[in-house]
Amino acid sequence: MTAIDTLTPDAIAARLSGRPEERAAFVREAADAGVAEAQAVYGQMLLDGTGVAAERQAALGWFVKAAAQHHVMALNMVGRCYDLGWGTAVDKARAAECYRIAAERGLDWAMYNYATLLALGEGVAEDKPAALALLEKVAAMDSGLASAKAINFVGSFAEDGWACERDLARAAACYATAAEGGDFRGCFNHARMLGAAGEIEMALAWLKQAGARGNVAFLAKAEAWLAASDIPAFRTAGVAALREGRHADRHPRRA
Repeated sequence: MTAIDTLTPDAIAARLSGRPEERAAFVREAADAGVAEAQAVYGQMLLDGTGVAAERQAALGWFVKAAAQHHVMALNMVGRCYDLGWGTAVDKARAAECYRIAAERGLDWAMYNYATLLALGEGVAEDKPAALALLEKVAAMDSGLASAKAINFVGSFAEDGWACERDLARAAACYATAAEGGDFRGCFNHARMLGAAGEIEMALAWLKQAGARGNVAFLAKAEAWLAASDIPAFRTAGVAALREGRHADRHPRRA
């Protein structure tokens, strides 16, 4: 039995209610004691720089330790590290394998991530029908942001006619749902559709949301697209709305 095992729920809550540095120290203590959930959480803290200095290579090490104890989200995060080169060289094949295993265990985020690689043919043979099936499964789970992101991707399939009939009405409906669910890509795609329909004011509001929620790489691409848009208002007010949302920074940036 470790010192962690002797703590009451109230004592644990008290340890987790302090400053970020204190919470990180307590989670590290539990991680060192072999608690898989703590190892996964501490890995995320290291990845984000929450309460500790950001250290992606160390984060990957903790995710690996938790994954070895069959922690499914940690396995997904090992995949993310190899997918995006966080603390290691990019290895799409290894990322796909991590996602596949975690997806088979029912993790919504892993299903979404694996579907993305299947759709793009990265690290695995391209299989858009299989990707769409996985995305629709995640969308139906109604599990929060993962489902919202999956719904947005289903919208992209419908808009582009990937593995299904091209259906702009379905795409627009998916984007609206994804935007309401908090996905920044959904916010931007919903704004695109609204702008094309002449609903400029509504589109600008969603562009502001996209700016507040989106990550740096996405926002650079989004701003370039708006600046070259055939819709005059997007080239001016649209860019301004995106920037306004970005500077407001009301929401955490997500990959």
